[in-house]
Amino acid sequence: MSERTNRGQRFDRLPATPAERTVAGRASRREVLDWWDERFGIPPVTFEGYTFWEKGAGKVWIFNGEAADPTSVEAIGMTFLRTRQEHWKPTMRAAQRFGRTATRNVIELDPEQAARFAAGEDQSMPGWDGDWGYLIVTHKLAGEQASLGVGLYLHGELRSVVPKGSREDLAVIDRD
Repeated sequence: MSERTNRGQRFDRLPATPAERTVAGRASRREVLDWWDERFGIPPVTFEGYTFWEKGAGKVWIFNGEAADPTSVEAIGMTFLRTRQEHWKPTMRAAQRFGRTATRNVIELDPEQAARFAAGEDQSMPGWDGDWGYLIVTHKLAGEQASLGVGLYLHGELRSVVPKGSREDLAVIDRD
């Protein structure tokens, strides 16, 4: 099988397995599903019916359904994962959409911590005894866990990686 090159402005479907890879460095569907399962405990069945596409170097998109030829579109579905770096990084939207099913590497914040995280602030979290790296950040909302996004935990600190344009003010407003 001849090696193809990645073309940054074109969507290409991820190969099903590493053995089917034709572009060096491109993740496969199996690797993506295994990563979500191993890192966050989100089972592969969660993503049944979804297809995965790469545009650019390592920007993986998820699409609910099939697409015959998405090469001429600017976007398909939503950005899901960054793979061509030392540590794979889930996007905030992916964590919000699928994070409620996570069973590993999930950190729950209290209301004050959640407000600081959503505003883009880093904070000391020396009590976390889980893995370092990217975590799914949650907060209890209306009695249920809600995923706020992705945080990076290193050296006793939870770093907010909420994009500037997505930051929120979660300050509680006192209503009579």
